[in-house]
Amino acid sequence: MLAVPFENLDIHLGSRLVLDREANYEKIVGRRRGGWCFELNGLFAGLLEALGFEVTLLGSRVHGTDWVSQDLAHLLLRVDLDQPYVVDVGFGEGRFDPLPLSSIADDTIPHLDGMSILLSREPRKLTDFQEMCDHLQTSPDSGFVRTRVAHLSLPDGRFSLRELALMQERGGERTERELSGEDEWRQVLRDRFGLLLD
Repeated sequence: MLAVPFENLDIHLGSRLVLDREANYEKIVGRRRGGWCFELNGLFAGLLEALGFEVTLLGSRVHGTDWVSQDLAHLLLRVDLDQPYVVDVGFGEGRFDPLPLSSIADDTIPHLDGMSILLSREPRKLTDFQEMCDHLQTSPDSGFVRTRVAHLSLPDGRFSLRELALMQERGGERTERELSGEDEWRQVLRDRFGLLLD
């Protein structure tokens, strides 16, 4: 989360986001881009499995302040160690630390931005998320279609970019400003998020 941004920019560049680990590896590792939960957690699951961890894909709903998403709108991981943990590197303004599954009250995980995740403990396959992946990148009702976003965690805060609004939070201090236009938007993506767009 410190090295790979959460971002939905391909949707706005006309590229289809896919549930394919090889394609996601080429994008995220090869081209040094970010992604959204299906890409980031899907690829992270492959990394953990290659390292010998036992990983289960889980689906969830996302709750906003006045809305609730559909099932399987978010992919996150269960990793079994001394006990089951929930691991999530694919929520834009999420938390760093794995959470013991036993510590999650009512299967609800609160996040920094006022949203929360209601997880299902049912094991899933990556293909189970295909319909929702397609819907979230094409529906005019989808926030991913309506707004370009990029988030990058920092050891002491985060950078967030929503369209031309740049927010920086470091050491408890928060600043926000409006960028001057698309040229500065691309510059911020490059300099702050490490993203070079094709």
